[in-house]
Amino acid sequence: MVEPQGLDPRIRLGVLQEVLDVLRANSLWPMTFGLACCAIEMMAAGASRFDLDRFGAGVFRASPRQSDLMIVAGTISKKMAPTVVTLYEQMPAPKWVLAMGNCAISGGPFAYPGQYAIVNGADKILPVDVYVPGCPPRPEALIQGFLELQDQLTQGGRTNVLRRFKRHRRGAP
Repeated sequence: MVEPQGLDPRIRLGVLQEVLDVLRANSLWPMTFGLACCAIEMMAAGASRFDLDRFGAGVFRASPRQSDLMIVAGTISKKMAPTVVTLYEQMPAPKWVLAMGNCAISGGPFAYPGQYAIVNGADKILPVDVYVPGCPPRPEALIQGFLELQDQLTQGGRTNVLRRFKRHRRGAP
């Protein structure tokens, strides 16, 4: 924000992108989407005891076309992976991904050599922005993940989503 000389100190001029980043950070619309036991903790975080509405993220959307945040809550089977990618691709840009739980981060206890049915982390198929560890993580941890995502959005620590996703799909680091 810029404060020009001679103006009332209550008036601030800012760059439009900074204003949009603050607005996006304080109005995240997560998708109603859960794959395993972590989804129960995600529902608890949205309920009245923890109240995600305080952070502008309490309205879970039923359609990917109305969401800008995908919370991957739980184990991704290889059979479900194409559907998860399709849901991500249906979300309008800008969009973000939060991996919730050890299974979504690294495959959890199912990630052993030679296993055939589980994706060893959401970052193998999606560009993940925030990781929330735990088995299952408590609602407070999910709220901390929301706050981390809000910090990323307002501090400009986010790169171009489309460029990141294309690079990720090719298998480049």
